[in-house]
Amino acid sequence: MKSKKYGSRIKQVATSIIFLTVSLPSFAGEKVTVFAAASLTNALTEVGQKFDQQHHSETVFSFASSSTLARQIAQGAPAQIYLSANQKWMDYLIDNDAVSRDSKVTLLRNSLVLIAPSSAAPANITINKNWDLKKSLTDARLAVGDPDHVPAGRYAKQALSYLNLWQQAEPLLARANSVRGALALVERGEAPLGIVYSTDAQLSKAVTLIDTFPAASHKPIEYPLALVNKQPTEGAKDFYQYLQTQDAKAIFSKYGFKVNQ
Repeated sequence: MKSKKYGSRIKQVATSIIFLTVSLPSFAGEKVTVFAAASLTNALTEVGQKFDQQHHSETVFSFASSSTLARQIAQGAPAQIYLSANQKWMDYLIDNDAVSRDSKVTLLRNSLVLIAPSSAAPANITINKNWDLKKSLTDARLAVGDPDHVPAGRYAKQALSYLNLWQQAEPLLARANSVRGALALVERGEAPLGIVYSTDAQLSKAVTLIDTFPAASHKPIEYPLALVNKQPTEGAKDFYQYLQTQDAKAIFSKYGFKVNQ
């Protein structure tokens, strides 16, 4: 009787193991590598954690300036998904056959804002063509992502040029290697003003949002998504699809991004 009892338990355990194996997705445990713009760090990390909990997968992120990541991908870096902070660097990868043109989707939108340290926020600044930028900076620097490389910096240059302020601003820039670098300069009080995305300003208690740049002053701030142009794994394809679900969009919205329906 005892051997039959143990045999029955072994059979039950074996059946459970088979059921568990069948129930898990085929990519369970697979590592998916995502290259994404620095401004997405907090939101995308949370999206990845939720996805991994649901799918028993491992999503790994590399966050930096979109330009830096695009160049790395073009040179063969082992990314599977790319999420940029502007269309320019996605188009660069499409032109270089580094990402799948057919998989390109514009996922999110953002806005551009002026910030100051919360401990010393200046009063009465309105962003328009009459703004005396040099006076507002009081012999200090304006923190921005480097306009030569960083999407947030490019948008800042476009906005300041539209307002006829670029010539005044250019020699006064503190150029950071990412939008988060510009945010950090203002958080630490090393720059009295900075230009970042509204989502960055929303995240930090150490800065105050002073004003928003007119939408017409710069190109639309869009975040295109694409699969890197090699045979995508099942895990990469599934996370790519998950980024477009209502669950993921709810997280992006929580962090202040505007989601495309």
